[in-house]
Amino acid sequence: MEFLQHFFDMILHIDVHLNAFVSTYGLWTYFLLFAVIFCETGLIITPFLPGDSLLFAAGSLAAQPNNTLYILILFLILFTASVLGNQINYFVGKLIGPRMFNAKKSRLFNHQHLEDTHRFYEKHGGKTIIFARFLPIIRTFAPFVAGIGQMHWLHFSLYNLFSALLWIGSLLGLGYFLGSLPIVKENFTLVIYCIIVISLLPPILGFFKGKASKRSI
Repeated sequence: MEFLQHFFDMILHIDVHLNAFVSTYGLWTYFLLFAVIFCETGLIITPFLPGDSLLFAAGSLAAQPNNTLYILILFLILFTASVLGNQINYFVGKLIGPRMFNAKKSRLFNHQHLEDTHRFYEKHGGKTIIFARFLPIIRTFAPFVAGIGQMHWLHFSLYNLFSALLWIGSLLGLGYFLGSLPIVKENFTLVIYCIIVISLLPPILGFFKGKASKRSI
């Protein structure tokens, strides 16, 4: 319980914690940010990491004068982390997917589901990879499922690059240009709340919409 309190405190006051880390460890902050973004996008066991709020806070911090973080270096490092994370996640799914779905008597992991996933990603894979970037938790699993569905690696790689450019660029840019405004600095926790709510709203609405559709059938 205490761990959860510390975790949520870190997310809601991520600007304070990130600023303290920069003051203490300086350029090692780049490594920390790389690790968080890489793990959130590359490991299906860490979908809870605060990617959106971290990007916004990092951009905001880079806009402050006399700071050791530079926006261009941040972009290059976090873009690389995001692309590598998704790419590795995809190849892990591609590697273990066929083995998972070869079980003949499994209801969950049967070959029909694998074929359905493949058809979905052949038709909607590009849009899924792009939109998933902006949806917490979903963005962690989307490349993994794309690998399981045997989405063509070149198509995935192109959409991976484009989606990373949009995600990293937009949130870092928003933090850089808006985070230094007095009204944002004075209400930074509220801004983080808004980012979290806006990020989580689409999957929550999608979940309840799916529930409503099933009831109407």
